[in-house]
This record gives sequence, structure tokens and C-alpha cells, in this order.
Amino acid sequence: MPTRVDFALPPLSGQALLLQRYTSLSAFLFGAIALVAPSGYSLGAAMLLLGSAVLLIQRPALGLERRDLAIMAAMAAYAAVGIAEAWWDGQGWSGVDKPMRFLLAIPAMLLVMAYPPRLSWLWSGLAVGAIGAGGWAGWQKLVEGVGRAGGHTHVIQYGNLSMLLGILCLAGLGWAVAQRHRHAWCSFLILGALLGILGSLFSGSRGGWVGIPFILLVLYRGYGKHLSLRLKVAAVALVLGGAALVYVLPQTGVQPRVDQAFVDIERYAAGENRTSSLGARFEMWKGASRLILEKPLVGWGENGYRQGMQALGDEGVVHPQVAERYGHPHNEFLNAFAKRGVLGLAALLALYLVPLRLFAARLTASDLPQRSLAVAGTLLCVAYIDFGLSQAFLEHNSGVMIFAFLLAVLWGRFKSLPDGESPIYRRENRAG
Repeated sequence: MPTRVDFALPPLSGQALLLQRYTSLSAFLFGAIALVAPSGYSLGAAMLLLGSAVLLIQRPALGLERRDLAIMAAMAAYAAVGIAEAWWDGQGWSGVDKPMRFLLAIPAMLLVMAYPPRLSWLWSGLAVGAIGAGGWAGWQKLVEGVGRAGGHTHVIQYGNLSMLLGILCLAGLGWAVAQRHRHAWCSFLILGALLGILGSLFSGSRGGWVGIPFILLVLYRGYGKHLSLRLKVAAVALVLGGAALVYVLPQTGVQPRVDQAFVDIERYAAGENRTSSLGARFEMWKGASRLILEKPLVGWGENGYRQGMQALGDEGVVHPQVAERYGHPHNEFLNAFAKRGVLGLAALLALYLVPLRLFAARLTASDLPQRSLAVAGTLLCVAYIDFGLSQAFLEHNSGVMIFAFLLAVLWGRFKSLPDGESPIYRRENRAG
């Protein structure tokens, strides 16, 4: 547990305390209503963006370092490449909208650095959001009888983001065990983790399940050495037993989704079905790869990609129905490469790998609250890399907003805990 501080701390000024409460509420709402309200992920993000205007008046000392600038540069580079593509491809505002949000997340990150939200608000917001997402998915699946739970967004987005909220709750356990009411906090976050993951299972979004081994590896890297052999064995048994249970229970819908994946692969290999869920993806990946070989440097742009895929459909290279129906190849990396060329792929890799490297460097930090944020930031990047293998996640508003602003919140708060020495952290720690 972190060392408790017993000496008196200088009180925060009334204005700084008010701004800290504002960022705390924003961080809470960002997670808590992300999936249970239409565009719920936008409210907390908008509050942080609007609140960042105070930085122009207050001008607090931010103490920016090279690692802060590296993350902001990665976000700005991704935005710049996307905006450039939209400009030369003639997409208008619709093409600029999504990449622009990565630029807007930068002042939000600076606000979080200047007035760090309380960690209790951040973690409880993620837990409430995961519980809400999983509970609603269960209602849709078990009561309303829908085939796949989707909330207010696409089923793939909903399922993967519900999974993300759930695994972030597991990251928060490091912070929870350092609190005075550790048992209550741990129970709350574990409930969030379970329901967030159930939300993914009820959605039937298989892409998020592929990354579970890598997610477990990150969690083990962050917390494994603190577990006894008995707890490690129990954890493995729980994971394997839970996986078997959700597979055999018909209410989850997992078994038919897994079985259908094998059927789709077999039929596609036999040339029988090119328009099934996986068959269509294989067709899209084949078409996108052909387009990349034709224009590897600058890419085709959004409009050019659609025209190029249509031409491949007319030639019979890909199934015409697939070429006409989908505007992206359901793979984030192929999508960036095909539409924005080498620069687009490089910008995407930097967006994921720069924060991944910086967060992962502190996975073994001695300070548990700091480590929990490092684990959460690492999981955010790992999860999005996984999601991007079977879906162009950043082609959707929910994918863009949650990655950009959650990265802003996690890094901004992580930055405020350099070895747990910030006054706000010490006050939280002393209060338990």
C-alpha cells in the first residue's frame, strides 16, 4: 500500500478546488453514461473541452515533458493526416470531423494535467458505465429477446466498448486495494468488470474476444507478481471455468457465434460463401490489399476507396455485394493504409504505439495508484489494436471519442502522479 502522509498539506485554493471538482465530474460522466445514453460518451468529453478554456485565463504551470509532447504529437499527426486526406479527396466537413476530435482532445488533456480529477470519481465512473452497459445488454438479450445487444450504437462498437469498460475496471483494482475501504472498492470494480465483459458476450462481437489473452498478459504484467501461487492458480481456474460456462450456456449466445466462425471459414475456403460475416471480411481485406499495392504512398482517399472497391467488384476480384455495401475493409490498419497510404498507416501506428510504450514503462511502478493508470492506459491501446483487426473502429464516432478523450484523461491523470508526489494525490491518499 502507498505510504500515508501525516503532515499538513497546503490547502487548494477555492478556484483550483472548484476546477478539480469540475474535471472529476467530467471524468465520471465520461465513463458512467458512455454506452447507456445516446452519444453518452460526448458529454464528459465536451465538458473537458469547454473547461479547457480556463487555461487561457489561469495559465497554470503544466510542466510539460518530452513524453507529454510525444503523445500530443501522435494525436496531432493522426489528425493532420486525416484532415489532409479529407481536403484533397473532397470530403468536406464530414471527412474533417473525426480526425479533428484528436486535436480537440489535446486541450482536454492539458486541463486534466492542471486540475487532476479525483481517482475515486474516475474509477467509479468506469465501473458505473460497465455495469450499465452489461445490465442493458442483458436486458436486451434475455428480456427483449434481441439476437445481439447493441444499445444506441452498432453491435460491434457496443460490445467492444463494453468489454473495454470492463477490463479497465480490472486495471483499477491496483488503486482499489490501496484505499481504506478496499473491500468495497474491489467488489464494485469486479462487478463492473464482470458486467462489462458480459455486455460484450451478449453483443456477440467476436473481435473483442480475440484479444483476451493479451489483455490477461497486461494484467499479469501489472499485478501478477503480487499474487501468491494459490491466487494465480485460482485466477487461471476462474478464467477457464468462466470461459467454459459462457460457452455452454445458451443464454449468452457465445457458442453459436464461435461455431459460426468456423463454418464461415470452411465455406469461404471452399469458395461457397463470400458474403457471410467472416467471408465478407476476407473479401474486403483482399480488395483493400489490392488497392494498397496500386497506391501505397498516398492511398486512395475515402471516395477513391469506394470507387476502387466498386471497380474490383465489377471485375469479380471481390464479391460485388461486398464491394458495394462496405465503405471500409473492417480492419483499422488496412483502412488507414488503403485510404491514406504509408503516412496514414504510420500515423495510426504512432497513435497506438507511442502511448502504449509510455504507459507500459510504468506497469511495475511501486505506487499502486500510478500503476493502475499505467495498466489502464496500456489496456486501452492493446484493446484498440485488437478491435482494429476486425473493425475500422476509428471510422465511428464512438470509437474516436472514447479513444481520444479516454487517452487524454488517463494520461493527464497519470502525469499528475509522478511517483505519487502531487498534492492532490497525497490528499486523496491520506483520506483513503
